[in-house]
Amino acid sequence: MVWGGISTRLRTPLYHVVGNLTVVRYQNEILQPLVIPALQAIGPRAILQDDNAPPHRSAAVNTFIQQARVNRMMWPANSSDLNPIEHMWDELCCRVQQHHPPPANLGQLLQWLQQEWNGVPRAYICNLIHSMRQRCVECLAHNGGHTRY
Repeated sequence: MVWGGISTRLRTPLYHVVGNLTVVRYQNEILQPLVIPALQAIGPRAILQDDNAPPHRSAAVNTFIQQARVNRMMWPANSSDLNPIEHMWDELCCRVQQHHPPPANLGQLLQWLQQEWNGVPRAYICNLIHSMRQRCVECLAHNGGHTRY
């Protein structure tokens, strides 16, 4: 598994998560070294949008995020298709699959993932993020059903 964060201003490095992502690991390996500095670089209006994965919603992580004074978007269950990062993962997958032959090992795969992650144009990421409002409007209009996104 890999983890990454995007915004209209920056993207975090792609982080390779070895094994299960526990609450403690999420806090120590992702939030502290990657998310908090990225949000601080963006500025006081930055908003963290994560999903409802158990490590993201634990009491310990909620406390940590509050103590770090992070603005967090409340996120409904079962709505990952609205999250721009899900579309970024799709783009990353398509880019990596264009490499031939397939990666020879995990190290090569991780190298290609980081290379392609860095290669996704900023305009593409901005478009994903700026489409959030319309995504939500369409989701509401379709009573939570399928949308063109």
